Amino acid sequence: MPLRVLYVDFNSYFASAEQQLDPRLRGRPVAVLPVMAETTCCIAASYEAKRCGVKTGTLVAEARKLCPNICFVEARPAAYVELHHKLVEAIESCLHVERVMSIDEVACRLTGSDRRRERAQALADRIKHTIAECVGSELCSSIGIAPNIFLAKVASDMQKPDGCVVIEEADLPECLYGLDLRDLCGIGRAMEQRLHRGGIRTVRELCAAKKGALRHAWGSIEGERVFARLRGEEAPDLPSQRGSVSHSHVLPPELRTPQAAFSILHRLLQKAAMRLRSYGCIAGAMQVKVTFRGKSSWGRLAQFEQTSDTLRLLDVLEGLWREFPNKGSAPLAVAVALSRLDAQGHHPRSLFDEGHSHDKLNAIIDSLNLRYGKNTLYFGGAHAALHAAPMRIAFGHIPDLDVEGDD
Repeated sequence: MPLRVLYVDFNSYFASAEQQLDPRLRGRPVAVLPVMAETTCCIAASYEAKRCGVKTGTLVAEARKLCPNICFVEARPAAYVELHHKLVEAIESCLHVERVMSIDEVACRLTGSDRRRERAQALADRIKHTIAECVGSELCSSIGIAPNIFLAKVASDMQKPDGCVVIEEADLPECLYGLDLRDLCGIGRAMEQRLHRGGIRTVRELCAAKKGALRHAWGSIEGERVFARLRGEEAPDLPSQRGSVSHSHVLPPELRTPQAAFSILHRLLQKAAMRLRSYGCIAGAMQVKVTFRGKSSWGRLAQFEQTSDTLRLLDVLEGLWREFPNKGSAPLAVAVALSRLDAQGHHPRSLFDEGHSHDKLNAIIDSLNLRYGKNTLYFGGAHAALHAAPMRIAFGHIPDLDVEGDD
């Protein structure tokens, strides 16, 4: 079974990007925050900070205790996206990038003589050297080489930072036995618990399990696909459709009021509606969530005639917000998600869809904001939050700076 995939995983990407962009941070412990506030948590940590125990999700106060000389910086998503594109270009100059997995992970296809171990390892070295020379020396990566994407990703996690691990057919399955179940892509807390209930508690037991047992554990054909991937076989992902368009934001201290939270939700929804139209989609459901200090939360869900009209969606938001409890803890974070997506034009629109009359208005707003900047034209409910809720990067989604970027 040949080596087919070379997988590049950039180590502590957001923190490394900050060290690349700001030479004063190099060699120092760095944590990246969504907002500069004592009440938030780290969304990324450099390896210097990780050695002190700081990791993703560590609260700022705890990070200070663990690492007194830590440097906190506010996330700059647009800069990370621009660096991402430069990194993909650098890799592409060495080996074709078959699939961008996330902002800090890409998979490349090995062909011909490049499938030989020594050639694949030489390519890995060339990619690291090209990135250092053409993009930046602080942007180190771990590379995994294996017969399929699943195992190549596993290999890329086995030696960090700046490692290179090769998994060949002869190494399987023994090379996986030292891993925990949750070290394998696709096994989270809930799946781990399901496997435990099925008598599978280790990777050794997972590899030894019959195909039918894994299908039963996963409750679908996905279990059989995991069975194949563990053995180095290629089992491509099933075609998937976009499930939702969402935005969230951790509120800075000065905006932790119900009025400011609603204004930020207003802005997030306007951004989501523009994204929805850029994908050629309509939505038929909206979920709104507000998280408070102490981790309690409030949320509501509404379903409606599918639309991409901003005014119609804002009406739904205002209807949901009428149920918001104005008394109690201060809001800490807000989120809005549009779901029940479909392609525009898949279903005939209702004669009673008020969005019909707003099509030209939406097109004009999108066109002006794309040409002159995102805050050129907007609905007034977002006015108090124009400079809040900047672009964020979700796992698996690389923002389009033209559509989602900030000015």
